Amino acid sequence: MISTPSVCRVSPPNLTWSPDVLPGFERSVLPMPRAWDGEVDAVLVRRAGSPAATTSAVLYVHGFGDYFFQSHLAEFYEEQGLAFYAIDLRRHGRALHAGQHPNTTRSIDEYVADIDRAVDVLRTQEGVRWLLVNGHSTGGLAAVIHASRGARRADVDALFLNSPFLDMNLPRWQEVLVEPLLSLLGRFFPDFGLPSLDAKYGESIHSSARGRWDFDLAWKPLAGFPAKAGWFRAIHLAQKEVERGLGIRAPILLLHAARSSRPQDWHEDVVRTDIVLDVADMDRLAPRLGSDVTVIAIPDGIHDLVLSAEEPRRRTFELLSEWLRRVHRVPAA
Repeated sequence: MISTPSVCRVSPPNLTWSPDVLPGFERSVLPMPRAWDGEVDAVLVRRAGSPAATTSAVLYVHGFGDYFFQSHLAEFYEEQGLAFYAIDLRRHGRALHAGQHPNTTRSIDEYVADIDRAVDVLRTQEGVRWLLVNGHSTGGLAAVIHASRGARRADVDALFLNSPFLDMNLPRWQEVLVEPLLSLLGRFFPDFGLPSLDAKYGESIHSSARGRWDFDLAWKPLAGFPAKAGWFRAIHLAQKEVERGLGIRAPILLLHAARSSRPQDWHEDVVRTDIVLDVADMDRLAPRLGSDVTVIAIPDGIHDLVLSAEEPRRRTFELLSEWLRRVHRVPAA
């Protein structure tokens, strides 16, 4: 039985904002109830200074082995008339505490609770009346679970999913035989370590290797952080929810790369395809998310579409802008 995480209906005291590590932004810590590994919090990020004079906003939710650093994404949304916010989920990036295993969880409900808390703050303290949630990869998975059964799901007006992690990228026989065994292992031995990820994706995007983007390698290593069996189980169970169908009422835009590939050595496909997830899984599972789902493939896109080369990145923003004009309803004064 899946439990819906509780959230306090009484708004917390007004937040204290302080300068962020990202120039031009500021952050506020969102303390969360004590977790299985001790004290945890999430961190909310926004443009420095007073919020934009708008009642419409976006909340960005990052993926696994990730945190918010894409300032050009904030600029895009501000050009669309949306105030920009991002959340670093517990044990990620700005919210990572000393002694915690980075980027892990034992239940998707933890991320749902973090999103709930951020949505509560935006609605009750930041003056937001129309809200888009933008989830990338694991953040996309958490976003759709939240939109399905989160305590503040009714406050989410639309969803943009950038290459959401709706299924494990495994051969079919491994999904049938190995995945359930690893999930069972995660139930009894949640701290059991799994193999590290390949570094090719990180190398393809970071400026120290073959990419053009700068981010903190202490928070987002090129090969990510080693996953735990408990994390694998949490993701597996959340993906089973997606497979059963979520019934989300809000409109959804799902964009992904046109192709996936598994290059063993450095190859041009590394910078022209999704080498992290299988886009066929996204196509297959998209109709199970809700009744208003638009799915479009981006030629030459990579896993994080907004970090793709110039043309697929431009096409991503173009399609997102067109979709926003259709679904965005400016709240009445």
